[in-house]
Amino acid sequence: MNYNANEWCIILSLIAGSFLVLKLPRRFSKKTTCVYLICGVFFGFLFDHTLSVLPVSYYVINDSTSFELMDFLSHVMYAPISYLFFYLYDYFNIKSAYSLLYILIWAFVSAVIERFCVMIGIFHYQHGYSIFYSFVIYLLVQSFWVVFYRMIQTYGEKHY
Repeated sequence: MNYNANEWCIILSLIAGSFLVLKLPRRFSKKTTCVYLICGVFFGFLFDHTLSVLPVSYYVINDSTSFELMDFLSHVMYAPISYLFFYLYDYFNIKSAYSLLYILIWAFVSAVIERFCVMIGIFHYQHGYSIFYSFVIYLLVQSFWVVFYRMIQTYGEKHY
């Protein structure tokens, strides 16, 4: 199979992200780590499939409109990113007063990463979609993640 830049970027991102997750000092239990990894996959899958399918179809993922293995791997690619979001939030012990700034920084970083993904062909915008819509989605998702993190910290693992 011939891979082009978008497939290689997905593969390399998965390798680098997995290496990062495995090499970072452990901050969470295995259960919580899995939940934080799944957050990225779930929300990536949710929004990509809400926005990239008919009737809206605001963008195409990878090289075709059909769902392929690389499309699945592109969703798994979000796992290390979400884990890093939670990891750094915990590591820097972000206080509630600075959560908005943290979310804004991450939404900007996420938009820059997505812009790169557009440039190499992972996403192909159509029907007037732009990175500004994604920025708003990142703000919403990452705000939810902060609330979710706070819930886990407050109520502990035994409640979920």
